[in-house]
Amino acid sequence: MRKSWGLLPKILTGEKTVESRWYKNKYAPWDKIKQGDIVYFKDSGELVTIKAEVSKILQFENLTKQKTKEILDKYAQADLGVDKLTPEIKDYVADKNYCILIFFKNPKKIKPFNINKSGFGAMASWICVKNIAKIKIESCQL
Repeated sequence: MRKSWGLLPKILTGEKTVESRWYKNKYAPWDKIKQGDIVYFKDSGELVTIKAEVSKILQFENLTKQKTKEILDKYAQADLGVDKLTPEIKDYVADKNYCILIFFKNPKKIKPFNINKSGFGAMASWICVKNIAKIKIESCQL
């Protein structure tokens, strides 16, 4: 997540209950995530510090300006914890073709840990694994 957007604290306070991913092409977690999965959160370049349970998933494709606006109007508050969208947010979603909304519940602060992104790409913003232990780096290994 972009640290400058300040979303992690909003997850813990319940201001943010949805995570959105906007893509030009379909990438994970598209068609890979399901209700009951556990999602781990971290700011870019930081340690994983929060986990939550997926409660619902919505996927939108063939986005138009109007469809994108409708999604933002309906879900921006739950996704970003904001009443007004910044130009940065509008620019970020402007040319995307796909949107996935991941609703989550029961967020919890966890003991921070790092992850090994080998094989997923250094810029991977979402990684799907069956067992977090496969990519988790214990603090003594940092």
